[in-house]
Amino acid sequence: MQQVDFTTLTAAVRELQPEWVPSRVESVYQKDRYTLALSLRTLDKRGWIAISWHPQAARIVLTDPPPRVPDTFTLSQQLRSVLGGLAMTEMEIVLPWERLVRLAFAKRPGAEALYYLYVEPIGKYSNLTLTDADNLIITTAHQVSNKQSSVRTIETGRPYEVPPSLTDPMPNLEESLDRWIERVSLIPGKLNQRLVKSYRGLSTILMNELIFTAGLDPLQTTDTLSPLDWEKLFEYWQIWLRTVTQVEGYRFNPYLTNNGYSVMGWGISITPVATVNAAVETYYTQILDREAFSQLKHQLTQKLGTILAKLRVKANTFKTKLKESTGADEYRTNADLLMAYLQEWSPGMKQIILNDFQTGEPVTIKLEPEKNAIQNAQFLYKRHQKLKRAKLAVDPLLAVVQAEIDYLEQVEESVLQIQEDGTNNPPEMLQTLLEIKKELIDTGYFPTADRLAKSELAETKPRSLKTPSGFELLIGRNNRQNDLLTFKTATEYDLWFHAQEIAGSHGLLRITPGAVAEEADLQFTANAVAYYSRARQSQAVPVVYTETKHVYKPKGAKPGMVIYKHEQIIWGHPQVLDASSIN
Repeated sequence: MQQVDFTTLTAAVRELQPEWVPSRVESVYQKDRYTLALSLRTLDKRGWIAISWHPQAARIVLTDPPPRVPDTFTLSQQLRSVLGGLAMTEMEIVLPWERLVRLAFAKRPGAEALYYLYVEPIGKYSNLTLTDADNLIITTAHQVSNKQSSVRTIETGRPYEVPPSLTDPMPNLEESLDRWIERVSLIPGKLNQRLVKSYRGLSTILMNELIFTAGLDPLQTTDTLSPLDWEKLFEYWQIWLRTVTQVEGYRFNPYLTNNGYSVMGWGISITPVATVNAAVETYYTQILDREAFSQLKHQLTQKLGTILAKLRVKANTFKTKLKESTGADEYRTNADLLMAYLQEWSPGMKQIILNDFQTGEPVTIKLEPEKNAIQNAQFLYKRHQKLKRAKLAVDPLLAVVQAEIDYLEQVEESVLQIQEDGTNNPPEMLQTLLEIKKELIDTGYFPTADRLAKSELAETKPRSLKTPSGFELLIGRNNRQNDLLTFKTATEYDLWFHAQEIAGSHGLLRITPGAVAEEADLQFTANAVAYYSRARQSQAVPVVYTETKHVYKPKGAKPGMVIYKHEQIIWGHPQVLDASSIN
């Protein structure tokens, strides 16, 4: 993950300063364990600034308003009580070429600062610290004791000390080309590494970008550069340095790239962005959403797999008992034969062969030699009754377990269908998974302690496709959407589709009044519904369809589970679906 370097931090702060200094602190909100948001108001606008001390995504940027969910973090409560209603009168990088931002707060603009908020976006050591006017620490995101660090402690009540300065020289516009070359090439090595190690405030990503733009290879060694190569590289070094030091005529040019962002906008740029803040926040929001998506998908998949494995073992046990009980009538028939032919029995017999009442065929009946004929018959009658009772008891138990398996397989299929290359929309994919998690919490498969707040569940939309005739086809992404499509969205003109007895999504073919779906529309729909089912790897999948009025939800049924009648069958071919047509 690309980290905020000094150049990016400088660019972001430079954008924020004229817009939000001074401003009034209206609220403080902590979204998660690493992210704090300040609500600021100026004379003409209101906005939120996010401050993050995430180990890989530390930053200070303009952000969207946080969700309306209760904030229970102690840090934000302390900051809210101290900073609420004060004016933010300063936002500046404290030390040259160091990633340390200080925010000052006073009663009003122009007054002496009462409190300072220090933001340190320095990778895994990132932190946030509030001090009073004398720089005594009031609270901090991470306490650092002298046992954890012998260089710098950060504890409540102690004086705040800035991070130790780096010993490398600072980049300087006055430095000559020859002196610069001498410093960088003093020790032969890879060009990007030598630049980063020769000066403070540089990052490998920034230097790679600079070197690429100069037409060189970041991994080539310094002793392979020609004088012209050094001159070209120094030219871009000077452009970067003039931009950072605010030389007139030089400005940042933010872009999003395939793998990150650029504030210089040099040769590797892909998508221009209006502001540095927007580029940085967009990048980290997408990255963190993808990480949260991957973690939640793994969690759900593991949980469902574990539950399904246990249920399948239970179902197999019940099926074994039922298989044994299928011979119950045979025990009764044998007992009847033995009672009818008592005269054929003689002491010590281990088996007896008698003719069947109906077929006349010989039947071999095993006997207990220590028991007489009547005792053997009674044993067979008891065996018949035991197996008959077992069947009556096991049948409903197996039905309940199988219903659970069917439901959880449906949920599991919904999870597996959510692929990162499907919608390329990490927030929507994450929200779809959160809806599934909520469903599992509500149905008792997840602990209630994991219950989600309503504000975390932004409403997601089903997949949308167009049939050959232009009809809209909606396909649910999870059981919540399946139920909404089938019982809320559907009209009397629509057709409902589902893979026959296979876990998968509900499909709703929207038909306008007076219109008739052509065979091509039905086949397209069947292909799509087959594709979004557990049988998507098959060549042909039976798909049922019926009018929506013939689809019912049994009382007490779990989300997404329905029964239907008057259905017709059409064979879907999932391999021919053009997935690129999905919205």
